[in-house]
This record gives sequence, C-alpha cells and structure tokens, in this order.
Amino acid sequence: MPQRRPSSARWLQEHRDDPYVAAAKREGYRSRAAFKLLELQTFPKEHPSPGRPGNLLIQPGMTVVDLGAAPGGWTQVTVKLVGPRGRVVAADILPFAAIAGAEIIVGDFLDEAILDQITATLGTPGLAHVILSDMAPNMSGIPCVDQARGELLAESAFQFAEQRLHPGGSLVLKVFQGTSFHDIVSHARQLFERVKLIKPRASRDRSSEQYLLGLGFHR
Repeated sequence: MPQRRPSSARWLQEHRDDPYVAAAKREGYRSRAAFKLLELQTFPKEHPSPGRPGNLLIQPGMTVVDLGAAPGGWTQVTVKLVGPRGRVVAADILPFAAIAGAEIIVGDFLDEAILDQITATLGTPGLAHVILSDMAPNMSGIPCVDQARGELLAESAFQFAEQRLHPGGSLVLKVFQGTSFHDIVSHARQLFERVKLIKPRASRDRSSEQYLLGLGFHR
C-alpha cells in the first residue's frame, strides 16, 4: 500500500479534528462551508449602515443565485432561508445531487449558454435579490495563472450582478489575495453602496480566502 504524503496526513488529521466538519455532519449539511454563509447572513444585522436599519442578507421570499454551488452546502442553507415562497437557482460546473427547493444547473458559468439558462430559470423579470459566488479557480500551482483565473471569475460575477441583480441587492464573492485584489475591491465599490471584506470563522486559518460582501447594488 502506498504511503501517504505528510501533507495528506496533516489534511486528514485537520479534517477529523475540525469542529465545523463535525457540525456539518450533525446538522445534515453537505459541507462545512455552510457555516461560512450562516455567518455572512448575520453581518448586515450585526453591523447596520448609518441611517439604515440592519437586516439579514437572505430573507424569506427572496430570489437567490448560488454560483459555484457544488456540493450544495450553501444551497441547503439558502433554501431554508428563503422559505417556500423564495426561489434558489444553483449552478456549478460539477454535477451534484438534487436539493429540494432549489433549481440546479450543471455547466460552466463562463459559458454564455449556461448564463442564458440561469437567466431563463430566474423567470420574470430575470433578477435576483442576492447573488452568491463561492467559485474558485482550479489551481495550477502557477501563481500568475491562478491569479488570472481568479480575476476572470470575479469579473464574470460582477458582470452577472450588473445584469441580473435587483437595485439594492447584495453580492457575496469569494476573493483571494493577489495582484488583482485591490482592483476587484475597487470595482465592487463602484457597484455597491457598502463593501466589506470578511473572513468567516469557518474559513481555515491557512486559507487566503476572504468574502467580499457588497450591499445596496446601484446601476
């Protein structure tokens, strides 16, 4: 039997000891990432804008698009939050099992045909109240290539938001530190009244990921 590499052994041990992994199994979530969204959900209420009452990110009856949804942890959370009167459209390049209350689309988000399918699934008027993007590039190990791929995903999410987000709507976007980081944040500030960068407690310490939260979309 081949011997495990030290990095693989460390990952397995970290996975076994992770309280969020245990909590996800206990509460029936498909991934520990569900707890990242649950924390982001409360941010607007805990940190209201001056002159504006705080509320939750995702509310009952909303329409939400979940990009990079596999294996479905964020989608599970979102379905519960929007309730029976809401709508959830979840898309990913990887197939994943159905989730009651969500409409799942399998395909590359950068493919125009898939974008058209997402738009059609939204129904009239084809707009979402919240867009979630937990998308991350397939890492090549070449920093300049990975940064370019990450920037392309971020810019594509912004473009989708500009076309398909209700006025006053919100965007959650996974971002990584890199040469384009400040440009991505600057772009978000052109589109939203309020932009915050948050590293949820459920994000692993060694991960460079952060989540950009854009509130109050304006065209």
